[in-house]
Amino acid sequence: MAKSYVKKLSATLMDAITDKDPLVQEQVYGALCALGESQPEQTLGACQEHLRQHEKLAHPHRTMILKAMEAVVSSHLGRLDQGTAKAVILLASSEMTTVKELVGDWQQAASSVLVAVGRRFINEVMEELLGKFVPGVLPHCFVVQTLASLSVSNVFGTVPFLPSILSTMLPMLGLAKHDALRAVFCCALQRFSESTLEYLANLDQAPDPTVRKDTFSSDIFSAYEVLFTHWLQSREAKLRLAVVQALGPMSHLLPNEKLEEQLPKLIPGILSLYKKHAEAFHMSKSLGQILEASVSVGSRTLEVQLDALLAALHAQVCVPVELSSPLAVSNQKEVLRCFTVLACCFPDRLLAFLLPKLDSSHERVRVGTLQVVRHVINSAAAQMEVRKPFILSSMRLPLLDTNNQVKRAVVQVISAMAHHGYLEQPGGKAMVEYIVQQCALAPEPEQVALVSPQLPTGVKSP
Repeated sequence: MAKSYVKKLSATLMDAITDKDPLVQEQVYGALCALGESQPEQTLGACQEHLRQHEKLAHPHRTMILKAMEAVVSSHLGRLDQGTAKAVILLASSEMTTVKELVGDWQQAASSVLVAVGRRFINEVMEELLGKFVPGVLPHCFVVQTLASLSVSNVFGTVPFLPSILSTMLPMLGLAKHDALRAVFCCALQRFSESTLEYLANLDQAPDPTVRKDTFSSDIFSAYEVLFTHWLQSREAKLRLAVVQALGPMSHLLPNEKLEEQLPKLIPGILSLYKKHAEAFHMSKSLGQILEASVSVGSRTLEVQLDALLAALHAQVCVPVELSSPLAVSNQKEVLRCFTVLACCFPDRLLAFLLPKLDSSHERVRVGTLQVVRHVINSAAAQMEVRKPFILSSMRLPLLDTNNQVKRAVVQVISAMAHHGYLEQPGGKAMVEYIVQQCALAPEPEQVALVSPQLPTGVKSP
C-alpha cells in the first residue's frame, strides 16, 4: 500500500512540474525531495518511470526531476540497494547522452546524478560510462565531464581506473577538432591530475598503496605535448585558459627529466599569457604549481628563468587589487605564493631584485614591493633569518616616505618583522619609533585612520 501511495503521489507531483509558474516548479521539486526523505527508493523508481513514460517532456522539466533524484541519492546513498543504483545509473546515462547536441542544464543534471551514485557504486557507474568511452570514437562531452567529476568526488574509487581511461583518451586528443570538446578534455586532464596527486599524497589510506607517480607519467606527458604544443596556441581564449588550468597539476606528474626539459619553454609560455588575458588568476595559479613541481624535482634550469619570473610576478603584485573582484584577490594570493617558492629557493636573488625597488618613483611599485617583503618575511622565515640585517637596513628609505599608502604598507612590514624577531636586531629601534610616531599623528578630516592604535606583537607601548 505504501509503495502504491508513493508512486501515485510522485506521479501527481511530476505531472504538476510542467506548470508555467517557476514557483510551482520549485515547490514540486521540494515536495519530491521531501517524499524521498521517507521513501528514497520508491521515489527514485517513480521518477525513473515518469521520465521513461514521458519521452517528450521538455528539457527544463526533465532537469528538475533529475535534480530531485540527485538530492535523494545524495541524502540516502547508504540506503540504496545495488538494483536501485543500477536502475538510476542507466536512466541518468540515457538522459545525459540521448541527444548528441549540448543541452547544458539537462545533461549536467543527469551527470550530477551519476556522480552522486558513484560516490558509493563506483564500479557500476564506471562500467556504464566506459561503455560509452571506447577507443577511436569521440565520446559525448558529458561522458568525459562526468569522468572528471567522479575523479574528484571519489578519488580512491576512480584513480585505479585512470591508466585505462588515459590510454583510451590519448588518441582522442588528436581527433578532437572543436574547441568545446578540447576544453572538456583539458578539464578532465586537470581533474585526473588533481585526484591522482591527492591519491598519492594519501597512500596510507588508499585501496592500492602500490600506485606510483610513474604509473601515470608517460600518458600525462603525451597529453601535455598536445596541450602545450598545439592547443595553447589557439585563438580561442577559453581553450587557452582551460589548457593553462590543466598544465599546473599535470606538471607534478610529468617524468622528472621531461619537466626539466620543458621548463625553458613552459615558463615563458605561461608568462606570455599575462599579456593576452585581462584576468590573470589562472596563469598565476598554474605558474605556482609549476614552480612547486620544479622545486620538488630539484630543477637545475629554474634559476635561468628567474629574472623573467620575478619581473612578471612583480608587475602583477603592483596592480592595485579590486577587493570586489574575487578573482583579483585570488590572483594576488597566487602571485604571493609564487614569491614564497622563489624565496625559499633563491632568497638572495629575490632580495637583490626586490629591495632596490623600494626607491622607485612610482607609488604602486613601492607598495607592491613592500607587500612582497612582508609576505616573504612571514612565509620564508627560515630563509630570511640570516638576512634580517640586510632587510632592516633596506627599510630606512621607506620610513621617510610621506605617501599614506606606502606608510600603511610599511606598518604591515614592521608588524611582520615584530612577529619574527627583527626588532631585536640593530636597526629595530627605528621601526618601533616609526610605529609610535604614526600612532601620535593627529587624525585628518574625512581621512580613514592610517593604523590601528593596537601595536604589533613585540612592540611595547611607550
